[in-house]
Amino acid sequence: MHTILAAFGLGAWEIILILAVVLILFGAKKIPDLAKGLGTGIKEFKKATREVTDEIQNATEDKPQPQNKSVTTTPSQPVQTVSQSSNPPKA
Repeated sequence: MHTILAAFGLGAWEIILILAVVLILFGAKKIPDLAKGLGTGIKEFKKATREVTDEIQNATEDKPQPQNKSVTTTPSQPVQTVSQSSNPPKA
């Protein structure tokens, strides 16, 4: 926790001052409601993030397999191979 506070440049007195201002502005009765709302918001955000991550993983797992470039025919006919040229013939 000290590294997080150091990243913002906050010391002990600054945190105490911020908490005092929050207490004065919102009052002791509103702080639990605010904390509950904040917790609910964080929970919903994590749920949405998890759903998006799962959706992306499912989309990458469901990629169609590359199709074989040969044309399948009945056993009585020979198999034909379809070739694709990078330089198509000019007309």
